[in-house]
Amino acid sequence: MTNSKTPLRIDIVSDVVCPWCAVGYGQLAEALKQTNTEHQIHWHPFELNPDTPSEGRNWREHIAKKYGSSREESDASRARITEAGAEVGFEFNFTEETRTYNTFDMHQLLHWADQQGRMHELKQALFMAHFTHAKNLSRRDVLADIAAKIGLDRSEALAILEDQRFAEEVRQAQQHWRQQGIESVPSIIFNQKHLISGAQGVENFKSILRHLAELPE
Repeated sequence: MTNSKTPLRIDIVSDVVCPWCAVGYGQLAEALKQTNTEHQIHWHPFELNPDTPSEGRNWREHIAKKYGSSREESDASRARITEAGAEVGFEFNFTEETRTYNTFDMHQLLHWADQQGRMHELKQALFMAHFTHAKNLSRRDVLADIAAKIGLDRSEALAILEDQRFAEEVRQAQQHWRQQGIESVPSIIFNQKHLISGAQGVENFKSILRHLAELPE
């Protein structure tokens, strides 16, 4: 049996503008809570749409162009996402003005926050800023404000975004996960061995956690 005192390592490859990443994490968090699983979460960068311009794109138009979705299909998808989020306490507020953004700056801030043990908090704050509060995440001052709200230094956050000092580290991290075969998010890796893709639902995540607890080390 796995040593119950050894925390389960969970690596999550995700993007801030991925709604199912927010949902999937919420489902996993609830499963971890219900199963009382000791764990350590490590977030990793992935850009769903690296060619997105800095000012972003209208989300509905972007989805229609990328997937060929009709308005009815788009509305149905938004309804599914909103319902799934509500089930784990995450609020989505989609409107006709909802936009998707280039997330490279955000991943650099997350890399910096990780050095201070605050990456998880910043990731959650960015999810909420984007999907719940419709903040303009193309603006660096807005990103710096979000960092400051969780206790990070606002002026340092701005400086990092201006000089792009962590750009190469983020690119290398993204390339690493691509080389591991990650092509969609969320991708969740348990104990650096077991890959699960997508938002699986609380009950499925609970089953996965129970199965992992029974595996030999």
